[in-house]
Amino acid sequence: MGQGITMQWDKQQIQVDAYGDGIIRICELKNGKQPYSAAVELTVEQQQKVAVAQYQVSEQGASTVFETALLRAEVEPDGTITFYNKKNNEKLTCVSEIQEIKKNTLTEEEKAFIGMEGHESGDEVQAKVNLSLSLDEADCIYGLGDKTGVLNKREYEYEMWNSDIPAPHEDNFKALYKSVPFMIVLKENTVYGVFFDNHGKSAFNLGKEYEDRIEYRAEDGMMDYYVITGENMAEVIGGYTWLTGRVPLPMRWTLGYHQCRWSYKTEAEVRQLAADFRRYEIPCDAIYFDIDYMDGYRVFTWNKDNFTDPDQLITDLKEQGFQAVTIIDPGVKKDEDYYVYREGIEHDYFAKDVNGDVYINAVWPGDSAFPDFGRQEVRDWWGEKHQFLLDKGIMGVWNDMNEPASFNGPLPDDVVFTEEDEITNHKWMHNVYGHNMSKATYQGLRRLSDKRPFVITRACYSGTQKYATVWTGDNNSLWTHLRMAIPQLCNLGMSGYPFAGTDIGGFGSDTTGELLVRWYQVGCFSTLFRNHSAMGTRRQEPWLFGKEKLDIIRKYVELRYELIPYFYDLFHEHLSTGLPVMRPLVLEYEKDINTHNMNDEFMIGSQLLAAPVVEQGATKRMVYLPAGEWVDYWTKEHIAGGQYIIRDAPLDTCPIYVKAGTILPKYPVEAYIGTKEQKKLILEVYAGDGEYEHYQDDGLDFAYEQGAYNLYRFSHTGNGELEEKLLHEGYPKYEEIDIKYIP
Repeated sequence: MGQGITMQWDKQQIQVDAYGDGIIRICELKNGKQPYSAAVELTVEQQQKVAVAQYQVSEQGASTVFETALLRAEVEPDGTITFYNKKNNEKLTCVSEIQEIKKNTLTEEEKAFIGMEGHESGDEVQAKVNLSLSLDEADCIYGLGDKTGVLNKREYEYEMWNSDIPAPHEDNFKALYKSVPFMIVLKENTVYGVFFDNHGKSAFNLGKEYEDRIEYRAEDGMMDYYVITGENMAEVIGGYTWLTGRVPLPMRWTLGYHQCRWSYKTEAEVRQLAADFRRYEIPCDAIYFDIDYMDGYRVFTWNKDNFTDPDQLITDLKEQGFQAVTIIDPGVKKDEDYYVYREGIEHDYFAKDVNGDVYINAVWPGDSAFPDFGRQEVRDWWGEKHQFLLDKGIMGVWNDMNEPASFNGPLPDDVVFTEEDEITNHKWMHNVYGHNMSKATYQGLRRLSDKRPFVITRACYSGTQKYATVWTGDNNSLWTHLRMAIPQLCNLGMSGYPFAGTDIGGFGSDTTGELLVRWYQVGCFSTLFRNHSAMGTRRQEPWLFGKEKLDIIRKYVELRYELIPYFYDLFHEHLSTGLPVMRPLVLEYEKDINTHNMNDEFMIGSQLLAAPVVEQGATKRMVYLPAGEWVDYWTKEHIAGGQYIIRDAPLDTCPIYVKAGTILPKYPVEAYIGTKEQKKLILEVYAGDGEYEHYQDDGLDFAYEQGAYNLYRFSHTGNGELEEKLLHEGYPKYEEIDIKYIP
C-alpha cells in the first residue's frame, strides 16, 4: 500500500495513494483492504520507496487536492477526479463514473434480421466498474498490448479477454491472446498513462462512441487504477514498468535466430534441419519442438517412437550450437496411468466444476484437466515438473494454449479456480491464467537451474514480462499481417514487453518467397526472431525459395548476428529505464506530429531507424527521417532529417538509417551465439558527436547481479579519436576492440 488518504464516496470507500513523484493510485476498498494485484509485485526495496513517498493534501472549496511532486489530483465530492501535470500545470484528464449502462440500440427484430447473415449485434454491457476519461482533440493513444490494427488506438474499441481466435486477425478484432490494460495518452503539451489493474473482462472505447472521452468498463472486480506522468512518453513507460516489472537480462543466445514449425515430428527430421542450417550457412541458435515430441501430447513426456534417444539428440544439437526449446501446454491428459495426472488428482491441484469434480475439457491430448495456477503450491508443483526437461538439456520452455484454450467450447465462467487464498471462478481468473502459468514456469526454472530462464508465452497479463517473452500468436502469411506486425510489436514494447516477436512468414496460410524475405527484414529487428509455420501450410525454411531469396535472408540473419551486442545493450538499458528495444518513432520524437501515426517505420533503440517494405511488389518507398542528420546504413550517404525522401528498395534492401555520431557495437558473424564467450568487439563510429555505454557479461547466468560484468563508456567528438572509459570491471575484457570510422 502506498502513502495516502482514505475517502468516502457515497457508499464507496476509496484510497488515494502516492507511489512516487509521478504515480497516483486510486482504488476501491473492500472491508478496508485494497484489491489484490497479479501485476504489481513490488520488491522490498520498492516497498520501502513507496512507504516514504511524499504527498500533500489540501482543501479547495468542496474539493480535496492530493499532490505529489509531479501530479495533482483534484477530487470532487461526487468522486470526479481531475489530474494535472504539475510541471506545466497542463490538465491530463478528468475521470468520472459513467452512470448509464451501455445498451444495444437495435430492436430484437433488427438483431434477428442481421443475425440471419451471421452479423453480430453486440450485447449490453453490465459492468461493475464504469469510468469515463476526458479526451482533447489532439490526443493520441498507444499501448494496450498486442491489439490488432494501427499504432494510434484513438477511435477504436477493444476488450481485455484472452482469446484464441483461429480466423485471420484483422483490424476489427477486439481481443487477442493478451490483456494489458495500460494505455499512454500523448497530448499536445504533456503525456500521461493509465494502468487499470483489473484482470476481469473489460472493455475500452477510445473515443469511438464519444470523441471527447474514453470509456472503460470492467464486468467484475473493483475500481483500481494508476495515473502516471512524466516529462515524456519514456518516463511514463518507466513509471509503468517500475510498477509491473521489467524484463530480466535474457540469455544472449535467445537474441539469435530461432526455427520452429508445427511440427518437426521425428529425430531424423530435426537432425536434417540442423544440418541444413549449417550447410546453407544461416546462423541459428534455437530449434523448437512442437507438440508432436510428446507421448500422446502428454506434457513432461517424450515420444520414444519418433525420438528414440532424445537425450543424445539434444546433446548432439548442443554440440552443433543449437539450443532446444520445447512446448508445454497447461492441459493435463486424463489418464490414470499418467504420472502428472495422478499427482494432480492426489494433491487436488486441478480446477473443479461447481459440483466439486475435476473439470475436464478437450485439448490436444483429448480429455484433460487444468492446473489451478492461482495457488502457490500448484505453481511450485508445476515448476518442479520442468526438471524432466532440464535433465535432457532443454534450454527454453514455450507455454502455449494458456488463455486457456479448449476444444469443447470455452471453459464455463463458473469453473472453480483460486486466487492465492481466495476461492473464485474462471471468469475472474481467465486473463491471468497464462500469467500464473508463466510465473510457475519461470520460478521453477529459476530454482532448478543457475541459467537465466527462457520462457515464451502466448497469453499474459500486465506484469508477465517479468517471467516470459511473448509472440503475437497465430498470424497468417498475409501482407496485412506483415504490415500489422510493426504497430503490434511497437505497442507491446510500450506496454512493458520489450522481448516480443511475430511468426516470421506467418503461421497460417501459405507464404510466398517475396513475403518471406520482406518478413525477415522486419523480423531481424524484433527481439524474438523466430520463423514458425503450421502443419499443412507451405514450409518456410529459408532455403526452399531459391538461391536469390536464400542469399537475401542470410544477409539479414547475419545483420542480426552482427547487431547482437547492440540488442543486448538495449536490454541492459531496459533494466534501468523500462524502455523497449523496438520503438515507434513517436517514442523518440513525440513533439514531431509526423511520427504520431507512423505505422511502417520504427527505431531500434535511439540510434537506428528501419523503414522496411511491407507492400507486395514495391521496390521503392517513402521514408520519413525526423530532425537531425542521418546516415544511410548501406550507402553511407548523409541525409538531413525533418523530411520525407524516396528510397530505392529492391527485394534485397530494407532501408536502414543511423543517427550521425552513433557508436554502433557489433560482433563478428558466427554460425551461432551459444554459450561461448565473445572475444572481439567491433565499434562502428559515425562522424559527429557521440557517447555510448556498452555492457558485457557471460550472457548466461545471474553472476552479473554480484558484479560479474563490464560497463564501458565510449565517446568521440566530430571526427576525433574514440575515447574509452571502463566504468565497472568484473568480467574478462575483450581480447580485441576493432574500431571502424564511418565518415
